[in-house]
Amino acid sequence: MPPHTNPHHDRRWLILAIIGLAQLMVVLDVTIVNIALPSAQEDLGFSNDARQWIITAYALSFGSLLLLGGRLGDLFGRKWTFLAGLIGFSVASAIGGAAGSFGVLVGARALQGAFGAVLAPSALALLTTIFTEPAERGKAFGIFGAIAGGGSAIGLLLGGILTEWLSWRWCLYVNLLIAIPTALAAFQLLHSERHPERPRIDWLGTVLASTGLFSLVYGFSNSEMHSWSHPLTIAMLSASVVLLGLFAFVESRVAHPLLPLRVIADRTRGGSYLAIGISGVAIFAVFLFLTYYLQTTKGFSPIETGLAFLPMTAAIMITATSVNIRFLAKVGPRPLLILGMSLGAIAMLWLSQITVDSSYATHILPALIVMGVGMGNIFAPAFASATYGVDPHDSGVASAMVNTMQQVGGSIGTALLSSIFASAVTSFAEGKARSPELLGEAAVHGYTVAFFVAAGIFAFGAVVVGSLVPSIRVAAPHGEPAAIPA
Repeated sequence: MPPHTNPHHDRRWLILAIIGLAQLMVVLDVTIVNIALPSAQEDLGFSNDARQWIITAYALSFGSLLLLGGRLGDLFGRKWTFLAGLIGFSVASAIGGAAGSFGVLVGARALQGAFGAVLAPSALALLTTIFTEPAERGKAFGIFGAIAGGGSAIGLLLGGILTEWLSWRWCLYVNLLIAIPTALAAFQLLHSERHPERPRIDWLGTVLASTGLFSLVYGFSNSEMHSWSHPLTIAMLSASVVLLGLFAFVESRVAHPLLPLRVIADRTRGGSYLAIGISGVAIFAVFLFLTYYLQTTKGFSPIETGLAFLPMTAAIMITATSVNIRFLAKVGPRPLLILGMSLGAIAMLWLSQITVDSSYATHILPALIVMGVGMGNIFAPAFASATYGVDPHDSGVASAMVNTMQQVGGSIGTALLSSIFASAVTSFAEGKARSPELLGEAAVHGYTVAFFVAAGIFAFGAVVVGSLVPSIRVAAPHGEPAAIPA
């Protein structure tokens, strides 16, 4: 949309600030709740087996409703879906923070996920439609990508501070401090822009997509809680293949599809979605296993663990903003994505060499910085490219695909790498006399195997994305970039 016809143009940087806050809240929530889980479990008295449902309830509702949430913004106006997402997310957080039982907390987490599925694609779609000038778009997506990549690490630190100094409940209440001021500012700054024709919602596609994604996320979650051979795991994963296959077939036939296939058929956009999903699988290893290593093996407190991740956060933010402003318009996303995934593989290989006695300064810190530079080269260019060139009326569902790939990638990473870790620990300890030292060594061995596999995933992603995304040069006769196959 040209600046002179965009009602948000004059206040675009203020709007970027509220979009960034909303994105930060959603990203923070993923890791901040993980830090709060042990304290919540002790307070509410639920079992270790039940604990996983605090995470799974959010993942199921968030992952299964993202495409619908994105499409609702396209049809009814992103101002209202953005506000509804903010308000609903904050109300759900308040319910969770005040929960007096396990059931209420699980229900609140599911409600958080549902409203997050409306909020997240609305935020990215607003960014996509407001920032259309190439230089400003690069800067805006660089900032957004830095928040998306670095927010999880900030969540570890904030979760540790709130849990140690206040209560686990403030890990949920903190969302109100972000959401309420953001909603008030959004109400004043945003204009409502509805689809001029208001086509009917593709309800069949919505049901197929939601149930297919629900089955996929649940199948991977169940494999982590039980096993890959568990009947429910097999049934849910099989159902997801059938349902998502039917969804693709239906979308190619209906007049007003939930996800127009033209959105993902473009090689640059499709490759960017894959980059986000594959990276989500591999990056999971950093936040989960490295957190365990620092706390259980090295004896770091939650706050110290959060501080340990800050150099990676700084590297992400510096890199994400720099590459989008200086390089994306000149070289296109392909070399940046390949570089980012290659650096991710190097960082994971570095971490795969840790031992029980490894020091943070020589073995952890360098890998985190390299990982941060790699993630900065992945997230910001991929977010910008995944939503570039789509029709404004498709930007909501195109943005939802970004979040969907992140969610699916994280679910796969959780299940796959946790299974590999458990197998490696069992194999290492088999036939040896049990002792605290052996258990510690076995755990570290499991971490290193998981890091090594994550390195392979990154390397695989570099090859796949490099093969799919075309090389481009940028021609800008009127200040507009044009992706042209080299």
